[in-house]
Parts: sequence; C-alpha cells; structure tokens
Amino acid sequence: MASKKKMSVFERLRHGNREQRKETIRLMGQEDPSLEVVHRDAAGIDVGAFRQCRDAHSSARFVFLTANPDVGLATQAFRLGAAGYVLKQAASDELVIALREALRGRTYITPRIANEVLQNLMAGGGESAVGLTSREREVLQLLAEGKTLKGAAAVLNVSPRTTEFHKNNIAEKTGLKTTAELARYAVREGLVSDQR
Repeated sequence: MASKKKMSVFERLRHGNREQRKETIRLMGQEDPSLEVVHRDAAGIDVGAFRQCRDAHSSARFVFLTANPDVGLATQAFRLGAAGYVLKQAASDELVIALREALRGRTYITPRIANEVLQNLMAGGGESAVGLTSREREVLQLLAEGKTLKGAAAVLNVSPRTTEFHKNNIAEKTGLKTTAELARYAVREGLVSDQR
C-alpha cells in the first residue's frame, strides 16, 4: 500500500474530490482539531473551502501562513474568522507566538502589516469582504443587472472569455456558483439595488 501525503483539513477540502471533501467534513467531528495552519502561496483565499472547514468544526482556530504581505488578503482572512496571519519571511519564533496566541483564544497579526489590517477591519467598508478586485466588482454588478457574459464583455470592452475568467474568480472567492446567488450577493454588497 502506497503511503499518502498527509494533507491538512483545509487542503483536503480545497484539493480533494467530492468524496474526499465529504469524508473530511465527517472526520472533522471525530478528529476535533483545535488548531489548523492554512498554508497559502496563492494570491487569494478559497472562501468556499475555508467556510466548509470552519463550519465543520467551529471550535478550531485557523492561522494563515503565507508569503503574501497583501493587506487585503489578510483583512479577508480575519473577516472569515482567522485567528492569525503570519508571513513566511518572519522568524520562526513569530509562527510559534501566533500559534500560542490562537490556542489561547487570541488573535495575532504579523507586525509588518498589522496597522493597515486593523484599520481595514475597524473601517468595515471599502474593500469587499471577500477581496474582489475592482474589475471583478464591475463584472459582478453587470451580471447582477441581468447582462450575459457577452453583454458584460461588450460594456467593459473586453472579450467574453475575460468576463468568464472574472466570473470564475468571483465564484471561487465568494463560494457562490449560480448567477442568482451572485446577484443576491451583489445586492448585499450594495453593488446593485434590490428592485423588487
């Protein structure tokens, strides 16, 4: 029997197939993880996978370890319920401190970006809660207003494939898949008005 690489709960939800995801959620109740390190090299957070992981075991604390010092990404992580955010470039002692703080029920933000992240969190507005780019917000708005991908592309003067790319990014970041779900999200975010 070949040995399998041990993946974190988040990785199993993010990269596993449908059956692996179901099994992971079922096992979370049995494994009772109190702390999970979310290793991020990419520019964004898979909101859907993170929410599944968080919801499957609400007592677990999540510390993000990333090479990305993006304040928007860190803000997004905390809005989703992260307990810590540490840059890989930091000393290993900093990760240990973040893990200890998380286990104590506290929050840790790497000092390099802490002020800006706290300002974003206290302001509550500005950037979308899931870190959509301005172009993604434009695409979302147009789709919520009833435009097709081709129609949105014409308004934005880009190709339909580009609008589809943005729609896929929006779906990944929000965890929403259907146009109806995206439209409701756009209303909640104030990108379009609810005209019922």
